[in-house]
Amino acid sequence: MVLRPERLRCLRTNTIGPGIPPAGSGPVIYWIQRERRVHDNWALLYAIELHRAFGEASQGVRVCFCMPPSFLGSTMRQYDFKLHGFEELERELADLGIPFDMLTGSPDEELPPYLNSYAPSAIVTDFEPLRTKRNWTTIVVRDTAAPFHQVDAHNVVPAWIASSKEEYAAATLRPKIERLLPTFLEPYPEVVPVGPPVQPTTDWQAVRASVTSDPRVAPVSWLVPGEQAGRSALAGFLFRLDTYQDRNDPIKVGQSDLSPYLHFGQLAPQRAALDVCTLLGLDPAALGDIRTIAHGFLEELIIRRELADNFTHYNDQYDQVSGFHEWAQRSLNEHRSDRREHTYHYEVWDEARTHDELWNAAQRQMVRTGKMHGFMRMYWAKKILEWSHSPEEALATAIALNDRYSLDGRDPNGYAGIAWSIGGVHDRAWTERPVYGKIRYMNANGCRRKFDVDSYIASFPPEESSPE
Repeated sequence: MVLRPERLRCLRTNTIGPGIPPAGSGPVIYWIQRERRVHDNWALLYAIELHRAFGEASQGVRVCFCMPPSFLGSTMRQYDFKLHGFEELERELADLGIPFDMLTGSPDEELPPYLNSYAPSAIVTDFEPLRTKRNWTTIVVRDTAAPFHQVDAHNVVPAWIASSKEEYAAATLRPKIERLLPTFLEPYPEVVPVGPPVQPTTDWQAVRASVTSDPRVAPVSWLVPGEQAGRSALAGFLFRLDTYQDRNDPIKVGQSDLSPYLHFGQLAPQRAALDVCTLLGLDPAALGDIRTIAHGFLEELIIRRELADNFTHYNDQYDQVSGFHEWAQRSLNEHRSDRREHTYHYEVWDEARTHDELWNAAQRQMVRTGKMHGFMRMYWAKKILEWSHSPEEALATAIALNDRYSLDGRDPNGYAGIAWSIGGVHDRAWTERPVYGKIRYMNANGCRRKFDVDSYIASFPPEESSPE
């Protein structure tokens, strides 16, 4: 079997497999949600494997995606990146003899009649921890008839195998993942054609016309979308891997810039981990404490990223104050009436018009480039807490801004990072302060001790045209 069975969850009936006739006469259909690539995709590999197991009783493999006209604050910036990636995906699938169907509308409404019309022999989808998409999956499973399987093709260690509950912090999840890495950090098999090439049929102009998201946030040009570009970006990062030790300095080139590709499923995190191991001569089956390997890259790529999936998968309130640890909620409540030196409404945050030029520069970086340096994102979110009327308002503001401008918005990493900054999730209680309570504190003087703040501010001055 190509796929480890632990990567697989049966959402409806398990009566499929070698020697068992398919439930329907149609194709195996892979409903893409998160993993929008051909290569290094366990869900697609499993769909192809099922088709081959059914033999002539299955009419090939089809792949579909259903794109809602708007989604959780997405703008044309995110839709443009996503759609360019899908155009490439359709071409690559066509070369493998796999038709691709792009549906538009709400998935819970559009997918059931589409799927049922093919009388599929089986339906495969990938793992998605966010609440809205989990709800879509529940409805689509309910309203279709074929066997329905879900594959975690995103996490190196499948989320439901790494842990069966919400983990308190990286320290509690890390040993569980490290124990399982020798099993799951394995090479991908090659994708082989299912049949002769087919002709792409999607009217991409019509698909773009269906999008109703805000067009005022322009696409970026400094980053090329798509699976091929994602692999190239990974190769470029590996060439300068030693610079990752400078990743916490916002004025140095130290970050990987891979997060948009990981978020849009155009690059597999496991591929990045395998390539790092190959570069450094590491045996993936013998990794121990990954915190000491590759300047922390594997720690961030695997432990921290999969901790975020764990948080959003097991905590249904991941975007609300009620999702914070009990100690954090209690501490924030005790300081609700504290005097705020400054308070701002959404429009001031959005337009980067606070009194703090460091915060404003971080906001302008995100608005203009679609990304914000990771260290600055922590400072940015904590100051939103300090200068908002309530923790609820701060959390809503940070999520709205991040999802509007960041290419990697609406992602478990984003929700977990904001919850860490504002609500102490995956953190511990610190010295009590006004407004913050026992939430970890950050200030501009601390930033000045770590990097050249003035140079960072100068990189994103007011009214400057986008560097793209």
